[in-house]
Amino acid sequence: MTSGTRDKMVAGAAELLSRRGMHGTSLREVVRHTETPRGSIGYHFPGGKAQLIEAAVRLAQQDISAILERLLREHGAVGGVRAAFALRGKSLQDSCFEAGCPVLVVAVERYTDDAREAPDANTQQQLLDAANQAFVDWQGIIAAQLAREGVDAARAQRLAALVLSAMEGAVALCRAALGLQALDDVADEVALLMQSAIDEARA
Repeated sequence: MTSGTRDKMVAGAAELLSRRGMHGTSLREVVRHTETPRGSIGYHFPGGKAQLIEAAVRLAQQDISAILERLLREHGAVGGVRAAFALRGKSLQDSCFEAGCPVLVVAVERYTDDAREAPDANTQQQLLDAANQAFVDWQGIIAAQLAREGVDAARAQRLAALVLSAMEGAVALCRAALGLQALDDVADEVALLMQSAIDEARA
């Protein structure tokens, strides 16, 4: 069984997490969704569903980090964050407002295995640690760009946390409303705050 099969399953799990949440992302559904052999689960993920979900979180972290770094490098802090909001909006529209953030799902839902049994504390903490590391990574990328543009490091960290929180909150509003107005409005306000911080630092 190739690593390509593993990659396909991890990507499929990340997509299912974003659309159906943790409880709707069963091993059976991942196999069906990715059209991979049932036996490949045990081969690539001997730790079961928890191991697969952790791998999906790590993949989401890497993919989004790469996107953020590229957008911020190309457009600067304000333009890059605006571009990230726009990209998130496109993803929502393309998924008919179903796709959330797989990392957020793992952060807010309590894990259960496919038998719907509660995990031990170590498993739960391991998944939370993976989600937290993704958020820390994304926050650090945004904060680093703000710092490069003159914003004090501590404020850059706070603003970066605000960007992530505002985006995910706006996505929830958009999914409920089946429209992008909240995401557009929040992007405008976040951009104003970021630009104000940059202007103050340069004054």
